[in-house]
Amino acid sequence: MTDFRDFCVPYQTDSRYARKVAYFSMEYAVHQPLKIYSGGLGFLSGSHLRSAFELRQNLIAIGILWKYGYYDQARNQDQTLQVQWNEKIYNFLQDTGIKYQVIIHDAPVWVKVFYLAPYRFQTAPLFLLSTDLPENDYVSQTITHRLYDANVATKVAQFILLGVGGARLVDELGFEPDVYHLNEAHAVSSVFYLYQKYGRNISEVKRRLVFTTHTPEEAGNEKHDMHLCHKMSYFNGLPLEEVRTITGIHDDHFNHSLVALRFARMANGVSELHGHVSRKMWGGTDGVCPIIHITNAQNWKYWADKQLYFSMDGSDTERFDDRKRYLKKRAFDLVADQTGKLLDPDVFTIVWARRFAGYKRADLLTRDKERFKALLANKRHPVQIVWAGKPYPVDYPAITEFNHLVHISRDYPNMAVCTGYELGLSKRLKQAADAWLNNPRVPREASGTSGMTAAMNGAVNLSTNDGWIVEFIEHGKNGFVVPSVDYERMHVYEQDEYDLDAIYEILEQQVLPTYYENPEGWRAVVQQGMRDVRFRFDSNRMAAEYYQLMYIPG
Repeated sequence: MTDFRDFCVPYQTDSRYARKVAYFSMEYAVHQPLKIYSGGLGFLSGSHLRSAFELRQNLIAIGILWKYGYYDQARNQDQTLQVQWNEKIYNFLQDTGIKYQVIIHDAPVWVKVFYLAPYRFQTAPLFLLSTDLPENDYVSQTITHRLYDANVATKVAQFILLGVGGARLVDELGFEPDVYHLNEAHAVSSVFYLYQKYGRNISEVKRRLVFTTHTPEEAGNEKHDMHLCHKMSYFNGLPLEEVRTITGIHDDHFNHSLVALRFARMANGVSELHGHVSRKMWGGTDGVCPIIHITNAQNWKYWADKQLYFSMDGSDTERFDDRKRYLKKRAFDLVADQTGKLLDPDVFTIVWARRFAGYKRADLLTRDKERFKALLANKRHPVQIVWAGKPYPVDYPAITEFNHLVHISRDYPNMAVCTGYELGLSKRLKQAADAWLNNPRVPREASGTSGMTAAMNGAVNLSTNDGWIVEFIEHGKNGFVVPSVDYERMHVYEQDEYDLDAIYEILEQQVLPTYYENPEGWRAVVQQGMRDVRFRFDSNRMAAEYYQLMYIPG
């Protein structure tokens, strides 16, 4: 008979990281073949698991096996975005043999558990839950079909599965964690399971629970109708009046993040700036736990181009330049295959690539049509630009923005828009970039980590001063940043105008002249960025800080 404990942490753990941690996240981007992620949250979770493995931490992770993933980004006949739902099959996941039932909508739903072994992709043990079983009715099977399903009831069911189902799995494994870590509030239904497990003692739950928030706006924190949640069995059988008493929510809007903050012993924002924003945002709310910050990071071992670093460390400038040119050319082969645009590795290349969302302003550069046209027509300092990224499949304004860029690209041989923005393409485009453009509206980006991995591949960050960038960029030394102003006093239109003008000024007056007229100076900026990101923004630092600041205290 299988001992389920064999699936937990099958390697000797480091004594510094001995406390047992169960880590819950809705998505994980651990490697390109496992398509169970949408964007930054998954990239962060994936790097965390890789670093937990490297540091030999006593941590297991719980997620969901999405049958159709987030979605597959394809093209219509006119090259605009097409959403496809294709079934995923993974022969590298192990069937644990673990099956149990979770109550969802007052009915038992069978849950099957799959396992990603640590040595497959060098991650902490990852357990993935699925309801796509013949024992379940079709509606129950669909709970684990699509990541962030647009149907509200299905999404609530997904939250129940991850929270209650995940906490139940931890018991099935006999893991007995010292700490339950909720990475975002999707799994906060687990608190109602733990509340009952520990004899309705809230203090016992708080002693074990920590919470990471990634949302810098109160309005961005998910809320659902309290009665819908109750009807869906979100509260694990607790009477609604008891739920109101222990959560302190007395209206009909169940705020997942607020409940997490009230049940956790400690919480963290994901950058220094986001920590300040979160404390300000929740400071007047009763019963919330202390909020510190642990700045997000990405796994250097997985993301960085080692040949660039070897060349830099050996002071071999010729080899360094040759390697960067090779990386650009290799990436441009992928761009040409997709778009028919054959880009030049000797031309300055700007890349904007990440999740499409309104506040990230993918199309910002194009809003000044005359200036954009002049930028792409510049003969003295030629420029080429690549865009990529996935909008949420029913975020029609974001899809329209993506398609708008596709249509604009028809007029420019040196502009391309790519599809299929997942881990593989992300790495290639970061290697292709000379400048990694990041222009969210300040302060709406909690952290943002794409620029970290871009710097690890010899790209220079050109960014508004938001998220992790505040802690990183020294203007003109390791990157370029839009000078901050009092954005709170600006209308959104004024903020967009200011940032757009500043980005063009920096590009035209500083970035392009340095790249073309002072290659030694440009290389110095590139390499300083590579050095500065190497340890401070490697997820090994982040994973260690979670133990030091969140898991061990208390």
